[in-house]
Amino acid sequence: MTGSTADLPRPDAQLHLGVFFQGVNHWTIWSEPESGSQIDFASFRRMITTAERGLFDAFFLGEGLRLRESGGQIHELDVAGRPDAITQLAALAALTTRIGLVATQNTTFNEPADLARRLSGLDLLSAGRAGWNVVTTDNAWTGENFRRGGFLDHADRYLRAEQFLDVARAMWDSWSGDWAGTAGSSAWARPGSITPVRATTAQFDVDIAPTLPRSPQGHPVIFQAGDSGEGRDFAARNAEVIFSAHGSDFDDALAFATDMRARLRAVGRPEDDLKILPGTEIIIGDTEEEAEEKARWIRMRQVTQATALAIAGQVWGFDLAGRDADGPLPAEDPVVAEPTGTMGTRRWTDPRTIVQRWRDVAEAEKLTLRETVIRLGPQRGHVGTPSGLADKFAHFARAGALDGFNVSPYFTPDGLDDIVDRLVPELQERGVYRTAYTGTTLREHLGLREPLTRRPSV
Repeated sequence: MTGSTADLPRPDAQLHLGVFFQGVNHWTIWSEPESGSQIDFASFRRMITTAERGLFDAFFLGEGLRLRESGGQIHELDVAGRPDAITQLAALAALTTRIGLVATQNTTFNEPADLARRLSGLDLLSAGRAGWNVVTTDNAWTGENFRRGGFLDHADRYLRAEQFLDVARAMWDSWSGDWAGTAGSSAWARPGSITPVRATTAQFDVDIAPTLPRSPQGHPVIFQAGDSGEGRDFAARNAEVIFSAHGSDFDDALAFATDMRARLRAVGRPEDDLKILPGTEIIIGDTEEEAEEKARWIRMRQVTQATALAIAGQVWGFDLAGRDADGPLPAEDPVVAEPTGTMGTRRWTDPRTIVQRWRDVAEAEKLTLRETVIRLGPQRGHVGTPSGLADKFAHFARAGALDGFNVSPYFTPDGLDDIVDRLVPELQERGVYRTAYTGTTLREHLGLREPLTRRPSV
């Protein structure tokens, strides 16, 4: 992958990096001496300042509205307790100058008049560095937190999200550029410079007098992470960045990028109008062998005995606590039952087929239960040397398979150090990564056009 790039479709591509600080999850290792606090503000400060030193585009916060549960009890194995994303990012805005600040916020259980105003506030306070990861929820399990728990049909979640986003964008566009008075003016705002937002839709009936002007980047940058056909279509119509799970295998990443570009063309947008930043984990060693050994060590701490038994228990449909996860798979057949919302919204629609696949793989590869859970779980990213990974990532970007990565560190708060100190210089040497910030806003970092509603052709 170190040869000529002239025959690649994007020989001058630049790789973008963000850090994805996960919400409720079991992938962030909390139990080792190297682990820091998951809720101490010092941890967030340390990680975001490292990312900014590494010239990352954005600091991206995941968020969960409800803890996962197992058997009606709080699932005790997850990292949880994350402060409100916008509150946290507003505090971090004061400690940074360039890096973007992206908040995951739910359209199902918020209202546009409130959320759009808070996102606009973050955008103004950070001088144009805010982003919004638009997510939806259709399950009553999360909805039980709210007065209208479980009211939204699955088919309506993107309908509400799109109407929500339309209202939010109208609010962000409502103040004209010459709204504020100057010394000697007879009024603070020129008459007609603030336009009320009125919308009556299937989901909203609002009459809003927006209170904030636009930031230097116009709108917060819109991220989206849905991977269904409906989610991809929503992204093609509305998003500026898509956060995907298609970043580990080159062919899979290229197929996803090709599909998204076709969807963009179908709705009349340029095919480079959406940045593709899959989530990933990056594990670095001095040699390939050292990196692989390090990866094995990390996986065994991400998927502990208890976590492996909890995941397998969902597939088999009964409690496996007390068994040996480093022994064989359960001999019993799975119990087929209606989904209960255990551990969130995970659903196993065909446990017999899943169990048979697990047994086939475990037998063929001589794996324990825990090793099988790791082997057949989500593929977490990339393992290698700084030089080898830099070659690989440069090829991914220049071949058009993606525009960069949102990196999920396996340790807090020092999990970016190897990437910033060892991988970034290799990427820079290959000319695929910036050597300095050239703009001040998140939109500029990502090389995005004007917001969709502010373009003459839209």
